[in-house]
Amino acid sequence: MKAFVLILVLGSYLNFGVLGSKYSRTVNDPKKDTRDDAGVEFSIAKLNKVWEKAIRLQLAPVKQAELHSDLEIQEKDELHWKKLKAEGMDEEGEKEAKLRRNFNVILARYGLDGKKDTRNLESNFLKDHDNTDTNMFEDPRLDKLWSKAKTSGKFSEEELQNLNREFQHHKDKVQEYNIVMETVSRTEDVFKNEISPSEMEIKEHVLHEKHAELKEKLRSINQGFERLRKISHHGFDVDSEFKEPRVAELWDMAKERNFTDDELESFKEELMHFETKVEKHKHYQEQLELSHQKLKHVEALGYEEHMVRNKEKYTKLSEKTREMGYKMKKHMQDLTSRLARKALQHNEL
Repeated sequence: MKAFVLILVLGSYLNFGVLGSKYSRTVNDPKKDTRDDAGVEFSIAKLNKVWEKAIRLQLAPVKQAELHSDLEIQEKDELHWKKLKAEGMDEEGEKEAKLRRNFNVILARYGLDGKKDTRNLESNFLKDHDNTDTNMFEDPRLDKLWSKAKTSGKFSEEELQNLNREFQHHKDKVQEYNIVMETVSRTEDVFKNEISPSEMEIKEHVLHEKHAELKEKLRSINQGFERLRKISHHGFDVDSEFKEPRVAELWDMAKERNFTDDELESFKEELMHFETKVEKHKHYQEQLELSHQKLKHVEALGYEEHMVRNKEKYTKLSEKTREMGYKMKKHMQDLTSRLARKALQHNEL
């Protein structure tokens, strides 16, 4: 059964009609419902601890849904890695190291790494652009660009929300780059101190791959910042093929890869399907936030009957938002991986 799941996840991207089921939790994680019935959210203890901490710290509903989707993907990847390890694969520990990096990125993204007060994330996720914090993105260049964009008068409310998401996405990429760079530095120190001459050639190959990954991530960050700079100064390009910032960024990256014309056209078509998925996810996020606000209002008034009805609606929306988030993030992960592989192939030529 697990092999069947893996085939579904890594299979062909050409059958667009089944993309929804391909990235669904039911296909990727058939045991999920049983775990829910048992009162356990995830089958891996450390992921449960992170989830319980997020609930305890009362992350905003949309943030909770986002975190839940990220933890589900992490869970699936770790279970797959355990299967590979049991079969004697990943002897160099590369996949294990990547899983650790991904986990650390999740902790940093949601402020659960102990480095800052997570309660700052309780603000309305969809209205974060109203935040007056001068260190909103933890990068003076980003904060300065964001301040200019907010006061420029070039953007509608919806466009500011989209731009805010793009800034947050860029911030996440920088966090991930810093974590990978820190890991590579530690790995280099270990190699210098502990690796024997006979193993050096193998380990140098591993380091070369890591440096190539870092180089590609830095290139993506620089391109992303330049894109943000242009949008902040001139507004969104009305003639762009894609409206959603993350999708437009993927398209810009794809055009710079060594795709054939047919491959690029196929990738563009898939991005159109992906953009629909992103828009649908955004719609559910907005509905979840509205439902949460309404539920708080009803609870304050003390109307028992309305509370039950609104609680049921909120719970259903929360579950649907998680489901859509999982599909969207899983698809995003696969698209990004394909672009990264294409870039590495080009660098090796």
